[in-house]
Amino acid sequence: MSSLYIQDHIQDYLDYLEVERGRSLKTIENYSHYLNRLYEFAGDIKAKQITDKTVSDWRKWLNRHTGDDGRTMSLTTINYHLIALRSFLKFLAKRDVPTLAPERIELAATKRPQVAFLEAEEVARLVAAAGTDTQSERRDRAIMVLLFSGGLRVSELVRLDREHVNLDSGEFSIRGKGQKDRPVFLSDAAKDSLHAYLSARRDDEEPLFIHYSGAASSLGKSPTRLTTRSVQRIIEKYRIKAGITKKVTPHTLRHSFATDLLTHGADLRSVQEMLGHANVATTQVYTHLTNPQLKEVHKQFHSDNK
Repeated sequence: MSSLYIQDHIQDYLDYLEVERGRSLKTIENYSHYLNRLYEFAGDIKAKQITDKTVSDWRKWLNRHTGDDGRTMSLTTINYHLIALRSFLKFLAKRDVPTLAPERIELAATKRPQVAFLEAEEVARLVAAAGTDTQSERRDRAIMVLLFSGGLRVSELVRLDREHVNLDSGEFSIRGKGQKDRPVFLSDAAKDSLHAYLSARRDDEEPLFIHYSGAASSLGKSPTRLTTRSVQRIIEKYRIKAGITKKVTPHTLRHSFATDLLTHGADLRSVQEMLGHANVATTQVYTHLTNPQLKEVHKQFHSDNK
C-alpha cells in the first residue's frame, strides 16, 4: 500500500470515514474537497513526499487562492484544509504508510468571532414580521420559531421530515454533527406555529419545509424541500421587514436560543447537550454574555463600587 500515490490513499481514507467512522456524507464531501485541493496543488505525489515544505508551500497557495467570486480564503477556511490533512496523515500513520507526522501540522491562530444574538424582543419582532395570511407566511413563521425554540442548525432544519416532529409530545430527536443524536424540545409557540402550518398543508410530501414558488410550482410539479440558502433568504427578508439593523442569519437564532437559556439560569452542561456541542468549551463562548450573576458579583466585590 505504501507505493500508492496520495489520490489512492485519499479514496481509501474517504471510504474509511464512511464505513468505519460513520461520518456523514456532508463531512466526507468536505474532506474530499479539502484533500483534493492538496492534490490540485502538489499533483499525485506519494505519501512519503509530503514534507514540512510541502505543507508550508500549500498554505501559501491556499492563502493566495481566489474563488470564482474573486475572494481569498479566510484563515478559518485554511484551517479546515489543515485539519483534514492532519486527520488524513493520522489515517496513513495507523496503516504504517511512511509520511509526515500528523503533529507537524499547526493551525493558524484565528480570532473567535463575536457571538451575535437577538434579544427576546427582537426575536418577537422578527417572528411577527411574518404574517399568517398565506401558507408561505405560516411556513416562514414556523421556521423562525423552531430555530429559536430548538436551537437547530439550518442544515438540521432543512433535513427534517414531517414524521420527525411530534407535536403531541413537544419533543423529538435529531442527528447533528458527528452523527450525534440529541433531543429538541418545542416551546408552546413553536407547537402552535407548526400546527398552523402543517394543518394547512394540502400535499403529501415528506419534507417538513417546502417551497411554495419557483419553477417547480409553476410547472405543476411536486413542491421541493427548502435549501439552507432559501432559509437564509427568508430570515433576511423578515430582518429587513422588522427593521432590525443587526446581521441576522439562521445561526443567529441558534445563538439566541443558547443566550436566552443561559440568561434565565440554565446550566451550561444542559445547554451544551441541547446545542449538540461535543465539547463544553464550545458552549462557554456564551457565558460571559449571559451569566446573570456576574454583574451582581462585580457590583458587590469590585473596589471601585464601594
